[in-house]
Amino acid sequence: MLVRSVSFNIHTREKIMLKRTLLTATVALAAIATASAAQARDQIRIVGSSTVYPFTTAVAEQFGKSAGKTPVVESTGTGGGMKLFCAGVGADHPDLSNASRAIKKSEFEMCQKNGVTDIIEIKVGFDGITFSHSKGASDVALTKQQIFLALAKEVPGADGKMVPNPNKLWSDIDASLPAKKIEVLGPPPTSGTRDAFVELVMRPGAKSFESLAALRKDDKKAFRTVSDTMREDGGFVEAGENDNLIVQKLEANPDAFGIFGYSFLEENQDKIKGAAVEGVKPDFDAIASGEYKVSRPLFVYAKKQHVGVIPGMQEFMDEFVSENAMGEDGYLPAKGLIPLPEDELAKVRDAVKNGTGLAM
Repeated sequence: MLVRSVSFNIHTREKIMLKRTLLTATVALAAIATASAAQARDQIRIVGSSTVYPFTTAVAEQFGKSAGKTPVVESTGTGGGMKLFCAGVGADHPDLSNASRAIKKSEFEMCQKNGVTDIIEIKVGFDGITFSHSKGASDVALTKQQIFLALAKEVPGADGKMVPNPNKLWSDIDASLPAKKIEVLGPPPTSGTRDAFVELVMRPGAKSFESLAALRKDDKKAFRTVSDTMREDGGFVEAGENDNLIVQKLEANPDAFGIFGYSFLEENQDKIKGAAVEGVKPDFDAIASGEYKVSRPLFVYAKKQHVGVIPGMQEFMDEFVSENAMGEDGYLPAKGLIPLPEDELAKVRDAVKNGTGLAM
């Protein structure tokens, strides 16, 4: 009996020790896996808006010179960028997303659903949306109503009822405009620039008609179907997110117009120029003062959960909001970014410093 008892105790101790060894090994492997996941990427990855892209690229280049590896910046469009950004947390997902409009409630909810629960909103400045054409073309001044009549799929007819857009030439809209074919190259629906253009130009242009103003009051959804739907007969051409391609097409066809941010017009002012909208031409001072009414704020969204995990996240955000970058004499205004007022910039810097999360 004594021998059996001793044998039993020995086997029991061996089993306990084996279990402890296996548990320790499991914990160690889990720790290694976690560390590997955290260190799977040592380079910041940024997606999103083509409008914000040149500004973020400038910050990335400066960061690469002074603080760490140059971040990878991809131009995917605002909507496409937010979809990637909100897909999840971890090294397989981007760390920041550029946006030429504020994050939508639906996008914020998608982020929350996928575990992206702490988002830092960085308002970086302002940009004007321009209606631009070739430098060699004659100057044109347009109203929001005229642009709506040029680009909407349906417009009010003589009796006020909606009809398929009959306007083929600009002179069909107004005899004072050129007798040139309407051809406008613009961004796709996933673009923040498209969203802002619809909100700032197409909707006000539609609302300028009494019949559509009444429709908006009675049925906002029906109104937006009219104001937001672009023609599909060649008058409006979706040219993708590649603004350089639009510039090339405008050079090749002086009668065509293109829709993009002021910063891109600024970079290509030797090739293209902006048309006046409601009597005001798009330039730095007119946008900064609010005189040019087709302007919007620009944003960068960052995952707080990646700070301290992806190397350089905090330092990159600090560089973005620094005086050297976003200050009145910084390198971002030099590239065409309209800077924030000092009090607003101070709030943005506090949010970055303290990691203040976005609430909706």
